[in-house]
Amino acid sequence: MSSRIVIVEDDTSIGSSLRDALVTHGYRAEWCADVRTATATIEGGVPDLVLLDAGLPDVDGFTFCRWLRAGHPDLAIIMVTARDADIDIVVGLDAGATDYVTKPFSMPVLLARIRAHLRSASNVDPSDPIEVGQLRIDPSAYQVSLDGEPVALRPREFELLVFLARNAGKVITRERILSEVWDLHWDSSTKTLDMHMHALRRKLGDQADNPRFITTIRGVGYRFESA
Repeated sequence: MSSRIVIVEDDTSIGSSLRDALVTHGYRAEWCADVRTATATIEGGVPDLVLLDAGLPDVDGFTFCRWLRAGHPDLAIIMVTARDADIDIVVGLDAGATDYVTKPFSMPVLLARIRAHLRSASNVDPSDPIEVGQLRIDPSAYQVSLDGEPVALRPREFELLVFLARNAGKVITRERILSEVWDLHWDSSTKTLDMHMHALRRKLGDQADNPRFITTIRGVGYRFESA
């Protein structure tokens, strides 16, 4: 059965165009013009992915995103919004968005992102080894190897690496890392993350001016390179 996508968008032209394009490409698409309708639609059956606008008439999209993420930790949520300032992107990702696309957007690019996130969501076994180039991470065996050689990581460094690698290709905010790896809030400790990130990069052979695996997104967070 084709993947089901819910569109939450109050602009009639954008909402209908997105729905028609998704249906044309084989998806089951439902368009909701407000959060009230979207909530009822999603509670009636959790979709595979949500396309969510930030500026909605009844509830702020970022607030709705937090609600969705709290209730559905594995749901793919792509925010599609005209708010393109760095602070809006940070807020959206911190609210739990899987990805953030700014308007105007390219439909082929958005469709490619949708396919990528649906593929990622289908990989549900957390014990599966993760391989990125010459880096191999085996969560079940608690082992990491690089270029065929073992990499000795402390427990928290290992957890940090697994979290980043499982989200390869996505920008992950510093606050989300602290929350999900350390269960800390942003104002609790930034030195904790900095210290472990520095040690992890050193052990992976990353250099600040030529990162092999982990790229810093200034003012936002980090991205683990998928290729």
